[in-house]
Amino acid sequence: MSNSSSISHLLLLALADTRQLQLLHFCLFLGISLAALLGNGLIISAVACGHHLHTPMFFFLLNLALSDLGSICTTVPTALHNSLWDTRHISYIGCAAQLFFFVFFISAEYFLLTVMCYDRYVSICKPLHYGTLLGSRACAHMAAAAWASAFLNALMHMTNAFSLPLCHGNALGQFFCEVPQILKLSCSKSYLRKFGLLLISVCLGFGCFVFMVFSYVQIFRAVLRIPSEQGQHKAFSTCLPHLAVVSLFVSTGILAHMKPPSISSPSLDLALSVLY
Repeated sequence: MSNSSSISHLLLLALADTRQLQLLHFCLFLGISLAALLGNGLIISAVACGHHLHTPMFFFLLNLALSDLGSICTTVPTALHNSLWDTRHISYIGCAAQLFFFVFFISAEYFLLTVMCYDRYVSICKPLHYGTLLGSRACAHMAAAAWASAFLNALMHMTNAFSLPLCHGNALGQFFCEVPQILKLSCSKSYLRKFGLLLISVCLGFGCFVFMVFSYVQIFRAVLRIPSEQGQHKAFSTCLPHLAVVSLFVSTGILAHMKPPSISSPSLDLALSVLY
């Protein structure tokens, strides 16, 4: 980080130009974040207190709720503070910390969704082996692997982004600190290092995506072989919520970071970032 020691703070994207719209954004962000905090808090409380919910699926759901809480608490408080007090500043160290925790919790969420897909695959395609393949120790190991992989991924991205010299100003085009926006400010010629890190992330994310697609193909084939319509409906009902979350998570993530410049606009970028 010594290469950018002359920069003491960064400027985040202002959510609105007028004071009235800033306060409106504050109220909207506050309402959405409180609803998300309440929902995830209820999930955590229910799973922790309900002994009949101490199953692999709800154990992973508890971890997913924790990662969701973490990503909200990492990005939203700064946006609320800036909207309320009409400021855009975030310290250099604060930006690095926010980027690390954001990547950490988002990566953990994606890896946990992958693990939950495996849980659904085993429960429907290999129900007789469910207790063996997804025992308490196996679930703990898979959750620990998801969190550890997310930590290493976040550390790698944060170290790479903030070890590069920043010479294209200090204004970010996003309301929170994220890797693409930091790299836009960099004037480093280390294209090989940037490409290598991007390639690792793409391979990791694509690998998880392929695994989920393969799992759901097997799941749907197994469900369609169930003779009774009631059995098919019950099997589908355990998968569709997970599939909906994965679809929303992946589609908004891809659109937010890989959409063509021709369809880019500040309002669309903001909406996609909030959904993501």
